[in-house]
Amino acid sequence: MNKTLYERIGGEPAVNAAVDIFYRKVLLDPRINHFFENVDMEKQAAKQKAFLTMAFGGPHSYSGEDMRKGHAHLVKMGLNDSHFDAVVENLGSTLSELSVPQELIAEVVTICESTRNDVLGK
Repeated sequence: MNKTLYERIGGEPAVNAAVDIFYRKVLLDPRINHFFENVDMEKQAAKQKAFLTMAFGGPHSYSGEDMRKGHAHLVKMGLNDSHFDAVVENLGSTLSELSVPQELIAEVVTICESTRNDVLGK
């Protein structure tokens, strides 16, 4: 049986570690950190962990708003492709730091790209 991307990355411990490192990077990134100024980061991290678990084919209970609705307020704040690129870049470098193989990172980036238009309200 083929393992899901979630299993190949290392399951829950890997997703948890990735999200924690990822948000540290995001909050230090002047291109995008202003989008998180009044955000409850604990809640945000929990949502992101649930979303990535689902996106990577793991056991999920993600009930977040759909991407378009969930990011509409950020689009109003000027969220655009350059910000989306910065987020994907931070996620990729986080996974590299965690020694995730390049081909798995490429799969993650493909999944991210599949949400771009919804996140950006296009």
